[in-house]
Amino acid sequence: MHITSTEYQNQTINPEKLGIFGNYFSKLKVGSMLNNSGIVKTKGASPLELFTIVFNLAFIGKNFFQGVVRNKKVGVGKDAVYDFLNSPTYNWRRFTTLLSSRIYCIIKGLLDNSSEEVLIFDDSPYDRSRSKKVELLSRVYDHATHKYLKGFRLLTLGWSDGNSFLGIDFALLSSANKKNRYNEINPDIDKRTCGYQRRKEAITKSTMHLEPMVKKALKTGIRAKYLVMDSWFSMPSVISSLRKHIHIICMLKDHPKWFYEYNGKRLRLSDLYGKLKKKRGKAKVKASVLVRLPDGNKARVIFVPCDKKRGWLAFLSTDITIADDKMQIL
Repeated sequence: MHITSTEYQNQTINPEKLGIFGNYFSKLKVGSMLNNSGIVKTKGASPLELFTIVFNLAFIGKNFFQGVVRNKKVGVGKDAVYDFLNSPTYNWRRFTTLLSSRIYCIIKGLLDNSSEEVLIFDDSPYDRSRSKKVELLSRVYDHATHKYLKGFRLLTLGWSDGNSFLGIDFALLSSANKKNRYNEINPDIDKRTCGYQRRKEAITKSTMHLEPMVKKALKTGIRAKYLVMDSWFSMPSVISSLRKHIHIICMLKDHPKWFYEYNGKRLRLSDLYGKLKKKRGKAKVKASVLVRLPDGNKARVIFVPCDKKRGWLAFLSTDITIADDKMQIL
């Protein structure tokens, strides 16, 4: 599904002529999804026409300025596209949920029964270091570089079968700490709109979004056996809330205030590892144990070798019947 820049500049995209994406958008009923998400026409170009123009940019290798502002062949003014993207009344979150659920149904029809479907949480920095007046711009920590940057954090919930990845939901987060925010919410935005709700969501702690995002994904019909997470989301309270809806597999952090009960004693992760008998040689799993979490439920913890200073990594699964090697692969 590729369109060249020459083809793009030589065509005027309108509701009747959607170019190479016409059949694709028609099959998925993108126009209906836009309408169901409150993204409706008021004047000028239709939402489907504007959406197609913006969507095309990802396939022609041009940014917004090159593909819209300077491109006189698109058939609409740049102000119409800006208003389309910036309207606080448009429920883009509902649209992305509807779109991903329909794509999921198509992929699901191609899978066999042996496919391992999982949900995945990821937290990535969105760098806006050159910006100054962006709404809710904040100072955020990058876990990869261990440095602070100016921008946002992008919390993403995705689905995968091991071969394909599909984005399900997302939240663009500022900082919950007002001292770390350079700018605040635009006071002129109507507080009744979904755009204002997304801004309030942006200044809420990321852990508060996890359970609602999972519940919404499952409610749309998306199915998965496990939810896979990094160690940043592995606090016992989060695991306790999420396991009500789906089994969890996550990497663990050796946090001094996170404890796991073993043989009647509450131990932090490094102390738990010290109590266990390790397998010798080049075993892929050095130790495996059942523990009890603070909520009283059992979980399986495995320790695998790594090249870090401490020499091991730990993974937890709320599914205590899972095989150790399978848990490591996921």
